[in-house]
Amino acid sequence: MNNMYTFDTSTLWAALPEIFLLSAIVVVLLLDLFLTKPFKQVTYYLTQLSLLITAILAFNLIGEPKTIIFSGSFVLDNMASIFKVFMAGSTMVALVYTRHYLTEHKLFRGEYFVLVLLSMLGMMVMVSGYSLLTLYLGLEILSLSLYTLIAIARERAGAIEAALKYFVLGAIASGLLLYGMSMIYGISGSINITDIATFADNSTLASREMLILNFGLVFLVIGIAFKLGAVPFHMWVPDVYQGAPTSVTMFLSTVPKIAAVAMLVRILVDGMGAMHDYWSDLFMVMALLSIALGSVVALMQTNIKRMLAYSTISHIGFILLGFVTGVVEGYGAAVFYVLVYILMSMAAFGMIILLNKQGFEADKISDFKGLSKHSPWFALMMLAIMLSMAGVPPFIGFYAKLFILQQVISAGFITIAVIAVVFAVISSYYYLQVVKSMYFEDSDNEITITAPMDMKLILSINAVLILVVGLFPDFWMKLSISIF
Repeated sequence: MNNMYTFDTSTLWAALPEIFLLSAIVVVLLLDLFLTKPFKQVTYYLTQLSLLITAILAFNLIGEPKTIIFSGSFVLDNMASIFKVFMAGSTMVALVYTRHYLTEHKLFRGEYFVLVLLSMLGMMVMVSGYSLLTLYLGLEILSLSLYTLIAIARERAGAIEAALKYFVLGAIASGLLLYGMSMIYGISGSINITDIATFADNSTLASREMLILNFGLVFLVIGIAFKLGAVPFHMWVPDVYQGAPTSVTMFLSTVPKIAAVAMLVRILVDGMGAMHDYWSDLFMVMALLSIALGSVVALMQTNIKRMLAYSTISHIGFILLGFVTGVVEGYGAAVFYVLVYILMSMAAFGMIILLNKQGFEADKISDFKGLSKHSPWFALMMLAIMLSMAGVPPFIGFYAKLFILQQVISAGFITIAVIAVVFAVISSYYYLQVVKSMYFEDSDNEITITAPMDMKLILSINAVLILVVGLFPDFWMKLSISIF
């Protein structure tokens, strides 16, 4: 009886990044309580240091043999370690942009950084979760932190509304996801991913068992699709992107996408890969609807945050196409697309934050009018970002779309690839609108950039990487495939 409760502390090394980050959250939270206003910047630097050490700890675990601990509920493998490094690095870059925004809009509070660290912890748990319960726990840690972050600008019109909308719809999606998990547990008798995979692969399942398994699968797909923002579960995306503070929108639209894709891989690829024919059809419909709706509705937007929201929905459609293929190369292409999307989206929102100043938020496409005359360098960077998002070579966005379409065609879905290309061409129009405003229209007011030097430098590197990585995409593509 006592053996059931024995705990092997020697296995804790596999969860070292999570253990350190949780300890860092407690330290940052306690220190922030005692810091007076002139020393609030210390919280920011401690947060960045915590993320840097977390990234180093995760990086050191790359290449370790696959290890499953905590009674099969937590896994350490290359996918988990690589994703954690990318998430920590992306969050650090996001916080560099965030500091300028929070300072300009008088939102610089210690709890903001604690909530970002909690979100990071939730994402790390999702990435390493190997049971339905662990995955759900990580998802809720992430979701609750994001709800609060969106509402942190209480005085801002639309922030509370956006937070409530995301909270209500997120709660419904979480409930549906949990219901699907309960059905899977009820029929398979386990919440462990390995046991579920063994059960789903059983060719002797009765028709009743197969029916319940399919119903559970549908609810799981709905829950994951909501977190990704795929059509028809996208209704929260444009309103939340517009209503939330831009720094929160940037974080929400980028880093959590890695965790959502990791959750998709754990549940559907690792757990229910044997049922690929069932869930790939759902993904195909959602992918085409997302690409079509995101590309067409974005044409009518004048608010650049709403435009980028519909752009995100379209990009999610391309990511889902990678999972439709059912092959490792397709999954790798989808992961590559996620990482590329994060690089582009972070730079795009960084440019919006760059033009922000006290009492003014540059969230309209018209706010970019004449930028080329006032700041040629940053106008050139925005040009690179928009062309990359449109899929113009030699920028990295082109190769992300190309790799996905190659795998879709290889899998025999030629018609779907053609439809995706047509809508990709349509979507280039709204990206070129921003370019037109910058280069061919005159600004009504003087454009002044008050951002600190560290933000300008990181943003410049971010934008240059979009071109540099585009010139050498093979390494990143091979890295994405190697995690499977």
